[in-house]
Amino acid sequence: MSDLKNDRFLRALMRQPVDTTPVWMMRQAGRYLPEYRATRARAGSFLDLCKNPDLACEVTLQPLDRYPLDAAILFSDILTVPDAMGLGLYFAEGEGPKFERPLRSEADIRRLAAPDPEQALGYVSAAVRVIRKALDGRVPLIGFAGSPWTLATYMVEGGASKEYAHVKGMLYDRPDLLHQVLAVTADAVTAYLNSQVSAGAQALMIFDTWGGILSPQCYREFSLQYMARIVDGLTREAQGRRVPVVLFTKGGGQWLEAMAETGCDALGLDWTTSLADARRRVGRQVALQGNLDPCVLYASPERIRAEVARVLGEFGAGPGHVFNLGHGIHQHVDPSHAGAMIEAVHDLSPAYHG
Repeated sequence: MSDLKNDRFLRALMRQPVDTTPVWMMRQAGRYLPEYRATRARAGSFLDLCKNPDLACEVTLQPLDRYPLDAAILFSDILTVPDAMGLGLYFAEGEGPKFERPLRSEADIRRLAAPDPEQALGYVSAAVRVIRKALDGRVPLIGFAGSPWTLATYMVEGGASKEYAHVKGMLYDRPDLLHQVLAVTADAVTAYLNSQVSAGAQALMIFDTWGGILSPQCYREFSLQYMARIVDGLTREAQGRRVPVVLFTKGGGQWLEAMAETGCDALGLDWTTSLADARRRVGRQVALQGNLDPCVLYASPERIRAEVARVLGEFGAGPGHVFNLGHGIHQHVDPSHAGAMIEAVHDLSPAYHG
């Protein structure tokens, strides 16, 4: 699409030459920003903020108004999909997301159905349209969803977990039931992401937050194969341009080759994986996104700059790198430290693109 004023993020995902390494941050619209906290207070609750397209647009644009970022990411939550499947999402103060009706019985699992994204999740498509109009071509807009495995952990556990007793118990004892949950959820996520593309999302990201808790065999069977199924079903061209897809498994550095085989365009890396090693292994096949430890942003601006230099040096010269944190920015980070990171990327990375 020719109306993009800054397309270096999309070009980097396609491993095309850029002048500067593009940079954005996971959770860039979030609680570390005072303006976000003010808008969330006006909305009344996190879910009300997600479900109000105008306010979702407002918070999506806040980090772009503060920093020279190279991409916007839709403000939403990965748990909108299970919420639309009737599990009753709510947020308990200080405890994070919970579901009123977790999937514990065979009967509940057999009843599970993929929702129509335009009806049950129409507020997300509406937000994408509002954000695209407000961006007016400044930077591309990223749409996203959670991976089926990650969503299933919340759907079966009923919330966040440390031991994953229910979902892993099901994995080993009744894998047929877990596969049913994952298959329905994969269909739901595919339709949901395609609805985001129809509404105007220009790149897609699949967050597999809990893939790293699985054994190698279980990762392939219960996480990766369903992400591959989604990638196969996605709209990959819209408005005359390719819609790149990024897969991110937190703690998934050992499986990069298998992830690259899914047909995605890029892999997100957390900070536990060497960018140089990842580039040697899969860099001819996919672009790489990452991978500064988010805790670096608690350090001084000088130290942040040195760590940015190290990450850029690890990837080295040439296209195919999107600079990002290795996971979401922490809520207590000083916003000026995020600014120092972005400034360092823009100052230091042109030397790698000549």
